[in-house]
Amino acid sequence: MSKHAYVTLVTNEDYAMGALALVRSLRLTQTDADLVVMHTGGAPAQALKPLAALGARLVPAELLPTSDSFNERHQRARLHANAPFTKGNKPSFHTPLDNFAKLRLWQLTEYERVVFIDADAVVVRNIDRLFGYPEFSAAPNVYESLADFHRLNSGVFVAAPSEATFVAMLARLDQPAAFWRRTDQTFLQAYFPHWHGLPVFFNMLQYVWFNLPELWDWASISVVHYQYEKPGSGITPKQTNCSR
Repeated sequence: MSKHAYVTLVTNEDYAMGALALVRSLRLTQTDADLVVMHTGGAPAQALKPLAALGARLVPAELLPTSDSFNERHQRARLHANAPFTKGNKPSFHTPLDNFAKLRLWQLTEYERVVFIDADAVVVRNIDRLFGYPEFSAAPNVYESLADFHRLNSGVFVAAPSEATFVAMLARLDQPAAFWRRTDQTFLQAYFPHWHGLPVFFNMLQYVWFNLPELWDWASISVVHYQYEKPGSGITPKQTNCSR
């Protein structure tokens, strides 16, 4: 077993298909790191088999033991009503509450360093050097304007697994009336206020192509992240309001 791992999260059959593309893309980079797929009960066993066939390590990940009131506040319909996604369309299989299971990667203490990548991303060149970056490193959530460099995007980040960190996160996560408008992403920025910035090329968000084309440089891009419309969904960013 390597001391490093790329980790993703699969919460349903649709994200399992995305994870398959991600794992294949990582294999093509010739990385020596382990490829770990955390999966919740929403992911059917049949959908996970192709991932295992590619040599991915499958790790069951239960949803976090959050309170009923917390779960209600972060249920899809309520979250989308209180914090609408106005920049693009989230697919019907997007279940915000499941995102918090991502925090379980801090329980993977058999690894010294992990790089998390969302299952709706693909890697286009080797990014093993990220294992040399400190916790917590993430690229900015930039896809509309340069003013967004102060916000992180949790689609790609570097972490150091620690059970103590996981316990501390749980204690902070489910505070009375806590509402994390972009689920794990908002929480992680609050938990790691002095996060280290990665170049945008390590998490190139799809809408950069339309809104900030001067940032889109294929020679530099390492990860492409489809944070809104997914490949194969039948809906493309051009069919949405991309001008903001």
